[in-house]
Amino acid sequence: MSLNTGDTVPRFFALIPAAGVGSRMKTSCPKQYLELLGKPVLWHCVEAFLACEEIGRVCVVVSPTDIWLDRIRALHPLLDDGRVCFLRCGGMTRRETVLNGLDAMCHEWAPDDRVLVHDAARPGLTPELIRRLVDTVAVSPDGGILALPVADTVKRRKDDRVETISREGLWLAQTPQMFPCALLREALARYEQVTDEAGAVEAMGMNPLLVEGHLCNTKITCPSDLALVEMLMKAGKGR
Repeated sequence: MSLNTGDTVPRFFALIPAAGVGSRMKTSCPKQYLELLGKPVLWHCVEAFLACEEIGRVCVVVSPTDIWLDRIRALHPLLDDGRVCFLRCGGMTRRETVLNGLDAMCHEWAPDDRVLVHDAARPGLTPELIRRLVDTVAVSPDGGILALPVADTVKRRKDDRVETISREGLWLAQTPQMFPCALLREALARYEQVTDEAGAVEAMGMNPLLVEGHLCNTKITCPSDLALVEMLMKAGKGR
């Protein structure tokens, strides 16, 4: 099926890199498959995108050697309207995984379509945050990301000395990070030493927009994060 109709108005697609093993979690399975509020962490991410009619397709990129995906899908069927696809072309790094996913889907996506890249370990993403990013960044050729302004005092340790750094203008990057498909593909292919998509696009001389996110969209990295995110998600559902 080809989604590329040649329309001049850009369409929106989600890409979720989920090829990591999450070694810092020290669990028996990758953190994207851990159960959270009755569902795998990854499923919460997918369902947030599926709740947005603006998103035409949700592509999850896993490792070619992933032994968990089929097992988890059997235990936890994902409610899907045909918009979800799973690609077994993940790489050794986030950058490789995202680039491989873009390469695999380039026949469906027009160069000016927008792709929203989202961490598989950020299950607190909400449809409201997705729409905020889309509405703010849709017409920006430089793309943009969700981020949080730094509220705490920032310290830096250097040569056994501690110094205070001004937090003015500092933001904590979140995801999704949304860019034109062709721009992001070129940036990731050109710059290997980047830790997120925005870094690659910035290296191209572009100026992505910063769109205020939310604490609920915290990334799960270590065991204590799982409990924090669960608390935040419960609080959100309560509201």
